[in-house]
Amino acid sequence: PVDVEPVSEAQVAGWVAGTVPSAPVLLRFKWLFQDERGSLGGSGAARIAPPDTLRFDAEAIYSSDVRSAVVVGTTPLWIEPPDALERIVPDYTLFWAMFGVARLPAAGVALRGRAIEGGTAWRYAGAVDTIDYWRSRGDPAKFVAEVRRAGAVVGRTEVTLGADGAPRKARLIVPSVPAKLDLKFLSTTRTTFAADTWRHR
Repeated sequence: PVDVEPVSEAQVAGWVAGTVPSAPVLLRFKWLFQDERGSLGGSGAARIAPPDTLRFDAEAIYSSDVRSAVVVGTTPLWIEPPDALERIVPDYTLFWAMFGVARLPAAGVALRGRAIEGGTAWRYAGAVDTIDYWRSRGDPAKFVAEVRRAGAVVGRTEVTLGADGAPRKARLIVPSVPAKLDLKFLSTTRTTFAADTWRHR
């Protein structure tokens, strides 16, 4: 929808809350990354402790190497190895969106949005970055996030959601490379996490 209008922080907070898991959740997935240099795939897991903490672990097929990171909000707490995500994650807003989760806006950005019968669209417009979200209703539902920086598209995430709101598949498209990362979710499990889950491995 293009007819977005000014909205309040409370409205946006409500829309964002609808994307955040209500309890800690473990997502297991298969992944495939493709760019001009080739393709690479494997298996992985994301551990989300609402509202703002995510641990990501990914292992490539035929390899014992694991790429891991803990992100709090849109800030990485640690990444191992240090360059593990730079090739595939151009923006942490898009990283969260791959798991169907929207982030709250930064302070001082202009907020616009609109809820219609088919879903909800909302936008954060700052001095440099513009973030657009769209979440449709239905089964399956769609969750889309796009980040633009100085007018250029940094990336776009498109997620298919099940009737329970859990992600079924996701695609991150980075047009500047070009590259794409596909996730196929195998399971979604509510659980609890030990304190050392978030420590550097």
